[in-house]
Amino acid sequence: MMAAQRKAVVEKPDKPVFQLSNVSKIYGQRDVVALEAVDITLNKGEFHSVIGSSGCGKSTLLKIMAGLTPPSRGRVMLSGTPVMGPRPDIGMMFQQATLFPWRTTLENILLPLEIREGRAVAAAARAKAEALLSLVGLKGFEHTYPGQLSGGMAQRAAICRMLIADPDVLLLDEPFSALDEITRDFMNMELQRVCLERGASAFLVTHSISESVILSDIVHVMSARPGRVVKSIKIDLPRPRTLEMSTLPEFGHYTSTIRNLLDKGAFL
Repeated sequence: MMAAQRKAVVEKPDKPVFQLSNVSKIYGQRDVVALEAVDITLNKGEFHSVIGSSGCGKSTLLKIMAGLTPPSRGRVMLSGTPVMGPRPDIGMMFQQATLFPWRTTLENILLPLEIREGRAVAAAARAKAEALLSLVGLKGFEHTYPGQLSGGMAQRAAICRMLIADPDVLLLDEPFSALDEITRDFMNMELQRVCLERGASAFLVTHSISESVILSDIVHVMSARPGRVVKSIKIDLPRPRTLEMSTLPEFGHYTSTIRNLLDKGAFL
């Protein structure tokens, strides 16, 4: 069974979604190099993580992928077209849920459609938003305000808001780092489940080695500034992943390999 599951993971079709070629970022008059010659290809349905020391350029890389800041050099392609700015086919999730307190959970989820397409389109997507809430276990909280939600529930609502426009790729900037460990583990499993059910492609910035291994098909280890991809490690564990897999020898091998690479160039 495990061999068959591994085979299913390995034989995903290699259809590129995101392609980063020689991406570099230089800031200011002092020519501070944040990123240097980053090459990454994210295929359809894959989950990638990037991990490295603070200040190595992880969040800068994510902002470039999201079209929030341009690269100084190199090219970023999404679904065959250049990323020149924010796009509706890119979903992004931050460390905080950033829900508007005066809007209900349902209204917060529909907000991106309301802004981009107008209220009529958002209203027509109500059933879709309710289905997403059910998917993440928030059925019955449609009319609840953010102040009445726990941290984990608010982040689940933020996942729904990210998914409402059916983005081609999900960009995740340490979305569960502010949560306690138990809730964070639960949210990671929820994120995996949602990605598997929707066939989503995802790219996660994290400081957690174990989180990167449990979620990812590929982990990109970055050097200290200027940030470069030191090594991309394929995680050959069956899906769906479970928290119990953290006790497997293979899991320990992956975490040790990543830790050793980080220790050679930087500390978390």
